[in-house]
Amino acid sequence: MTDPSRPTATTAATTDRSPRPTTGPGDGSADPEDGTATNRTEDAPGRPLDLAAAYAACEEITRREARNFSYGIRLLPAPKRAALSAVYALARRIDDIGDGDFDPPGGATVISFEEKSAALAEVRASIRAMRAQRPDPSDPVLVGVTDAARRYPIPLGAFEELVDGVEADARMDRDASRSGADGARGVDHQDLAARPHTTFDDMTVYCRQVAGSVGRLCLGTFGSRPHPRAAEYADALGIALQQTNILRDIREDLRNGRVYLPTGELARFGAELRLDDAGALADPDGALAAYIRFAAERARGWYVEGLKLLPLLDRRSAACAGAMAGIYRRLLEDIAAEPRSVYAQRRSLSGAQKIGVALRALAGRTA
Repeated sequence: MTDPSRPTATTAATTDRSPRPTTGPGDGSADPEDGTATNRTEDAPGRPLDLAAAYAACEEITRREARNFSYGIRLLPAPKRAALSAVYALARRIDDIGDGDFDPPGGATVISFEEKSAALAEVRASIRAMRAQRPDPSDPVLVGVTDAARRYPIPLGAFEELVDGVEADARMDRDASRSGADGARGVDHQDLAARPHTTFDDMTVYCRQVAGSVGRLCLGTFGSRPHPRAAEYADALGIALQQTNILRDIREDLRNGRVYLPTGELARFGAELRLDDAGALADPDGALAAYIRFAAERARGWYVEGLKLLPLLDRRSAACAGAMAGIYRRLLEDIAAEPRSVYAQRRSLSGAQKIGVALRALAGRTA
């Protein structure tokens, strides 16, 4: 069945184009095909920007913050690695605002709903400025993303979809606070009734905003053979990854007053979201474990659809996407095999396991 909310693939997101210099000859810029970013561009006359420094800052953010993403991004050639690091750095900034982890230069950490809303409004304005080729020249992340979008068909509007999803997170936090929802005691049926995701379709809209958007941003960087469904596949792969995140983080999200799972489905399974005295998810009758296995099986179908993207990509882009998907897919299988493993901790793969997945992806294997 066709999902009516699934976006139509666009040609701009499915074709790669060669990087082009942003400065003229004789200015000291390097050939963008040799793996080196150009050194400078200008947002306005007399205001040169150091692209090398901007990209270096973005790559440092990616190395520091990307636990799983970085294992795939390392497999890209240098120009695409720099571009995708810039994309990640801006996506991370948006996500950090929603989680209350964003600490703007010279300002206090953004925590309240009003502060988050204001910070997200600033990001929206910066995205629109980038689309007009006028980024804040003092912000290395915005400079990097703007230059990356000149080099590759990166759909900058997808960042605004990500902002939409993070705004939904902020509203969930506000509403949970108003209702007195407390992860330490669990979420009762009245609390669940007020949650934003009643059906799986509701949750899918959210997943598309926060992860399908990132899949389409990555596709813009990768480039692909022309195909009418390439953007759909990228979108599906992002949604598959986000479903895995949600299953992995049930306990952590509940402690923060967030519930992403469809409340109608939880009720159908008779599953309650509640913490026991030790702070682990309580599941005395195994209903929650049964639901997790059901949800994992459904997520597998999204991986099958999303991985149809890989044959459309060049070898190293396919390896990058395959490594990122492979890490989350392996995590999903581990959770499906042992649902209770997420009840008391945040499950993850070891560094050695992630490297193994990345090496298999480089060899063209996705399983």
